[in-house]
Amino acid sequence: QVHLVESGGGLVQAGGSLRLSCVASERRFSMYTMGWFRQAPGAERAVVAAISWNETRIYYADSVKGRCTISRDNAKNTVYLQLNSLKPEDTAVYFCAAAGTRNLVVVSGLYGYWGQGTRVTVSS
Repeated sequence: QVHLVESGGGLVQAGGSLRLSCVASERRFSMYTMGWFRQAPGAERAVVAAISWNETRIYYADSVKGRCTISRDNAKNTVYLQLNSLKPEDTAVYFCAAAGTRNLVVVSGLYGYWGQGTRVTVSS
């Protein structure tokens, strides 16, 4: 089983930045498409960004486009999400997820492995 552990969340003022990290305890990490999702209280889980195994395809949700960068370091089994110019509406629990495909996927149901989440709170 792929275990994913997120870190880097916390409380930040509007306009600030955070870098979220997700470490996978899986030597075949490079075989997986990785995604970041978020879920605000009472809201549906929504994709934030996704990156293919070889970084040739990247997706960003419209809500974060221009403020977000997803990257991965396969040698470290780690995927990152850099969030800039944070807004209160970015407040959510952010989840790292892995899909057993080298193709870029952005639908949560296609991701088979999930971390426990890291909470991001953006204050006004």
